Amino acid sequence: MVKNREPLESLVLYHLFKWSVVSPMLHVYFRGRIYNAEQMPQTGPIVVVSNHASDFDPPMLSNCVKRPVAFMAKEELFKVPVLKQAISLYGAYPVKRGAGDRNAIRAALNSLEQGWATGVFLQGTRTPDGRITDPKLGASLIAAKAQVPLIPVCLWGTHAIFNKGSAIPRPVPVTVRIGEPMDPPKSSKREELEAIALYCAEIINAMHDLGR
Repeated sequence: MVKNREPLESLVLYHLFKWSVVSPMLHVYFRGRIYNAEQMPQTGPIVVVSNHASDFDPPMLSNCVKRPVAFMAKEELFKVPVLKQAISLYGAYPVKRGAGDRNAIRAALNSLEQGWATGVFLQGTRTPDGRITDPKLGASLIAAKAQVPLIPVCLWGTHAIFNKGSAIPRPVPVTVRIGEPMDPPKSSKREELEAIALYCAEIINAMHDLGR
């Protein structure tokens, strides 16, 4: 049975972390702007699909959509006491290095069954300027299998947070734009998954082109 909401303890942890750390950093240090946050459904499973340019992206994205977003994390992190419990409560799910996409998709589907908004980076990895040039099919496939909506999100400016070789984040301006929910693919046929992936990339890149 699919749940309609994240566990209560995860929501509490999310709000504690959001208001004590992420939101102040986003709005003060990065002068964050958020557009169309009201378009994000606040209950029910949904696939949040976005571009990716920085390690800061997952917490910033979760902050801006007003609910926790579960992202995959390296399995090794779940072997660290205390950290394991913390990231699990925050929605992270483990994926083995080199285990292939099937394990990641299975973990994402399980997260959706638990009522989470589940995050997928459309290109699967970081890009140097935040634009998507090679969208993968993972988000479309997950949405098709779970039959849940997708919502595109664009993070602008996060690619410039770190200079190469520097460990100190730069106070660059960051903007987050949230698109309208999209219906899931009706089937898992490759051509349909590709069409949805390309459409998501088009929407996200169009929001990225709006800049600040």
